[in-house]
Amino acid sequence: MNDFMVGAAKEVITPKAGARLFGYNPLTISTSVNDDLTLTAIAIKQGETAVIFISASLGAVSNELSDEIRHEAALETGVPYENIILSVTHTHSGPCTVDMIGWGDVDQEYVDEILKPGVLMAAKAAVDSMKPAEMGVGCIKGRIGINRRQLMPDNTVILGQNPYGIHDNNLTVVSFREPSGAAIANMIHYSAHCTSAGNNTEISRDWAGVMEDRLQNISGGITAFFNGATGDSGPRLTNGKTVGDIKIAMEHGGLAAHEAVEAYRSIKNYSVPDLAVTHGRVTLPCDDIMPLEEAESRLQEYKDSSINLDGRRRDYYSAVVKAYETGLPDDREIVLEQTIVKVGPVVFVPFPFEMFSEISLRLRDYSPFQYTLALGLTNGCCGYLPAESEICRGGYEVEMFLLNSLTPMKRDTDKTIVAENIRIMKDLL
Repeated sequence: MNDFMVGAAKEVITPKAGARLFGYNPLTISTSVNDDLTLTAIAIKQGETAVIFISASLGAVSNELSDEIRHEAALETGVPYENIILSVTHTHSGPCTVDMIGWGDVDQEYVDEILKPGVLMAAKAAVDSMKPAEMGVGCIKGRIGINRRQLMPDNTVILGQNPYGIHDNNLTVVSFREPSGAAIANMIHYSAHCTSAGNNTEISRDWAGVMEDRLQNISGGITAFFNGATGDSGPRLTNGKTVGDIKIAMEHGGLAAHEAVEAYRSIKNYSVPDLAVTHGRVTLPCDDIMPLEEAESRLQEYKDSSINLDGRRRDYYSAVVKAYETGLPDDREIVLEQTIVKVGPVVFVPFPFEMFSEISLRLRDYSPFQYTLALGLTNGCCGYLPAESEICRGGYEVEMFLLNSLTPMKRDTDKTIVAENIRIMKDLL
């Protein structure tokens, strides 16, 4: 008897035109809808163990909002809160669902009227539609993305294309079907920012939307994209950059669609897998707070700034100065609750970060399982997580990491987070 069950459902979560768009600055207002934003739920159950994977075409979801949504979905479906995995595709052409100094505030009306109802409907429908299933996995080397930390002749780093930089180019499709062969759902995993539309005003899932739709149409199964190590990776666009316009986004989506279909068609065998879930805590040590004199000096530089990185700098240096006046924080570590899911030969490892590609590759190399998929910006958003080897070069992502909290994570956090997840993962053996 096949007690491995899978169900899937998809909801449209498109905001009205006129909403602020996330990703560049709070002054970018949407003027039209290029393609609908979607939210996909894939429910998996075997015996008494059940999980729900949710993929939303949004830029980021705050830790608090993620927790709130997952708790509400747990009440709606009966699946334990910790077994609900909420991931975003990281489109920069969707509404604001995270508070970020310099980028804008959460669009609470959108959250209450569209996002939350969409999650609950999709999660409940996915659970209600579960049926006996089997699973197949296909993996190819994709050319959709590239390291985006372009190194200039003066050794500075800009956002562009870096052909000699590390990039996790594995494109994996996890496919579920009924024993009869009828498709149920597909999960596409790859690593690249959804920024190919650039600072546009059209609401869009960016390149990943074209890819999702194509594989869904060809396979007949509800399809969702789960982004991986986005921190230092972007789309490999024909303009030589990792940002473009809406036409370039649709063009790049065609390439992504071709490769996703190729990975799907490479699947030779389907079988009934074992489902297992383990939970643990990831502990990340913190560093010392910035010296007061340095913070005061830098605050003078950015005291009139409010947009993007300059706005973040002003807010950070101001907060450091205030902390010296009101009391220094005693936080010496960050503790993250972790859920790792194993489905047959595939292990899914959530990260609430935009982590660098090297972290994903090392995790996969050290893992005892055949396919280890790191899910970026999942179950919250804690900012960028660079590899220690890249911190010396600086650049946008590195500075965002160093400005993330008054007592920032240590520079070798990449080593710690990989080791912590490998430790938790071994409980699945």
